Amino acid sequence: MSEMSGISEKDWKRALTSILEELGRSQYRKMLELLETIPECQKSGSVKEKMPGIIIQYYGLKESISAINDLMQDIPRNDEKIQNLLRPFVAKLKDEQEKETQGKKRKREEKDEVLKPPFKVLDQQESCTPDKEPNTDVFQSRNRPWKKSICDVKTSGVLETEGISVKVVQKSGLRTYQTKEKVKRFFFYVAVADETGTIKLMVYGKDRDKEIKEDSSYLLRNLIKDDNVFKVTTRSNVSETKSVDVSEELQMEARKLIYPESPIYSVENVKPSADKTVVSVEGTVTEINPVKKIKVEHKRQKIERQDFKLKDDTDSIWICMWDEGATQQCEGLSVGDVIKVSNLRTNLYCGTTTLNSTGFTKIDTVQSVGIQNVRIEIMGIMKANKKETQLEAEVNQRVHTFVAASRLLAKAFGFKLDGGFKDRLLDKIPLSADAEIQGNQIKKITAALKM
Repeated sequence: MSEMSGISEKDWKRALTSILEELGRSQYRKMLELLETIPECQKSGSVKEKMPGIIIQYYGLKESISAINDLMQDIPRNDEKIQNLLRPFVAKLKDEQEKETQGKKRKREEKDEVLKPPFKVLDQQESCTPDKEPNTDVFQSRNRPWKKSICDVKTSGVLETEGISVKVVQKSGLRTYQTKEKVKRFFFYVAVADETGTIKLMVYGKDRDKEIKEDSSYLLRNLIKDDNVFKVTTRSNVSETKSVDVSEELQMEARKLIYPESPIYSVENVKPSADKTVVSVEGTVTEINPVKKIKVEHKRQKIERQDFKLKDDTDSIWICMWDEGATQQCEGLSVGDVIKVSNLRTNLYCGTTTLNSTGFTKIDTVQSVGIQNVRIEIMGIMKANKKETQLEAEVNQRVHTFVAASRLLAKAFGFKLDGGFKDRLLDKIPLSADAEIQGNQIKKITAALKM
């Protein structure tokens, strides 16, 4: 625990937790947007209970008190409930700052008394001589003509014999295309940045998706430019390098290259919108369906689709995530999670509006329920084979679709995993069980004890 002049980090963290609990959903979201020092991945990937620690980690004890005090004015939350929690720490911080100012003033006065003429005056030659080593990065770049900046690349576009050192700020999901021979191939986009600017790259290969990670820095060589698109191909060289320093402003600019933010609509306002309107929505996940393989017109192979239902204060709507890269974003998603889904497109069919994912769709978790231990009642079997079983089960008086490894079900209920496995399950329905679930996946299951 860090303490200074009576300010306890433990006490401040406790008070900050209480402050965040008092904020409504929109107020909490606005606060996160204004906390620009905290990376987006920490904001979207952390539950509300962990945020006080993250705020203190990135701002420090004193700065976090000052920042939260200013933000409560902006939101605004000037009511007594919030201000009573803030006031003791703001007062102590003010005392601390006044003491520091007085201390610095005394030191300056003491220094003025000690310093006496004559002073040594540097001649012109001495004053221009650096008293420390030159910046290594600048020195090296001057002697490496093959090393370019993003600014250079945008101007010249020549990259086949040159390289850039960049930080990966944002990645898209995996996407697919077909070669002339009708072979399925994978690619994804990355937004990268250095000290001079940002650029969007198209990266080929499923292996590269695992290799290239967000917030890591890489030296990229032998890139190509094709139809004004910069590409990382199988012939390109990708190697990890030391961290590239990028300003927060450039990082924000880079993120928008991959996920240009569409306006957030309420579900009530989405439904009457024109077909193919691009929108973003925020709400609570109430249902999740398993991944399906769907035959789509003009596609030779079936593609993946996963649907989930989102509810906000006004209404609820089904969201359809299309293709492997989009369905991967649903992994770990749970009923009860509060999420924001950006850049969806409205789909009007037979008088009903749903939302389809686009190439820019992104799911951000606002608040996660995580892994849950629940009592379930298995009510129906949708599909069952030796690998997995899709079932309908009641949880908290609502029916949801779950997926479980068939071996877990067989072990839990004492069935043989053979050709008659599905029939034996159906014969015993309803089946009560205690289960550990994450999203629509049953991780563990044991038959409930009969009373």
